Amino acid sequence: MSDSRTVTAAGALFRDEADRLLLVRPTYKPGWEIPGGAAEMGESPLETCLRELREELALVPPEPLRLLVADWVPVTDRPGGMRWIFDGGVLTPERIGTLRLPPDELSAFEFVSPDQVSDYMPPRRARRVETALVARKLGCPVYLEAGEEPGGF
Repeated sequence: MSDSRTVTAAGALFRDEADRLLLVRPTYKPGWEIPGGAAEMGESPLETCLRELREELALVPPEPLRLLVADWVPVTDRPGGMRWIFDGGVLTPERIGTLRLPPDELSAFEFVSPDQVSDYMPPRRARRVETALVARKLGCPVYLEAGEEPGGF
């Protein structure tokens, strides 16, 4: 029997005062991510993001989260899923100093310049984050499919 559930994950894009992006390194897979994670049963994307931030970094966002990107991610062996990115705002040095990593989930965090994102993430994930940066500047969310703006509709 195949799993017919879609997978939803949500994360937040945080910046420091130098406009660098907060990335975290998971212990359970290669590469880097923005802070966040997978939804639990019945959770909205916003609830997922807030819970994951509390659990993974002991972080309560400094301002209300605002949607930047919704990305449909196709998967070959089950229904696809949605990835949501919210704007978490700017973290002060004091707030950065309070970040705590759960050693069983995250091994490190780092602030990187926007032009370094593709050095830390696979192409589709990097495009999603780069699109979130554009959406933040434009002030409106963007819908993607597989990390790309859909065309031909």
